[in-house]
Amino acid sequence: MSGCDCAEDAVGLEQRTLIALLTINGVMFIAEVMVGWIAESTALLADSLDMLADAAVYGMALYAASRSGGTQQTAARVSGVLQIVLGLGVLGEVFRRALFGSEPTSQLMIGAGVIALAANLICLRLISKHRDGGAHMRASWIFSKNDVIANTGVIAAGLLVMASSSSIPDLVIGVAIASVVLWGGVRILQRTAEGR
Repeated sequence: MSGCDCAEDAVGLEQRTLIALLTINGVMFIAEVMVGWIAESTALLADSLDMLADAAVYGMALYAASRSGGTQQTAARVSGVLQIVLGLGVLGEVFRRALFGSEPTSQLMIGAGVIALAANLICLRLISKHRDGGAHMRASWIFSKNDVIANTGVIAAGLLVMASSSSIPDLVIGVAIASVVLWGGVRILQRTAEGR
């Protein structure tokens, strides 16, 4: 099999996958942050910040894809720290809205949640082929799984807000999404500390 450079092909495939993931998450961050602000939904805002974290992670993974294992480990660690910082930021926003009040719009929450879920299922399918790759790709896989959970939470929050006419489900789901984001960051840091 002369002329076959399988390592270069694998890196090229990783890079194309990461570009697609970065694009999807960047677009969804912009869409969700706008809708989340209009809808006064902490769950949607939390999910939009999760999309931003993911876009940053995919960007770092893209940078690390053709580099050494040490660079990949560093990219994964930075991704984990970023996820933790954004998770704490979301908790702060939930606390602010709990103090000052909000009136989330359930229809916007559900609609945006369904679109984000569809986008993240596409991302999960794309990244699943690389989940056993380098640390940067395993970190990306964790982020994508967390996104599907978060999107389902946004839809559930919208349905509960609609049924109860209360903002409490939105705040609770906002805390839950922030917790998933934080746990994802902690898992990435644990794995990189173990050299995985």
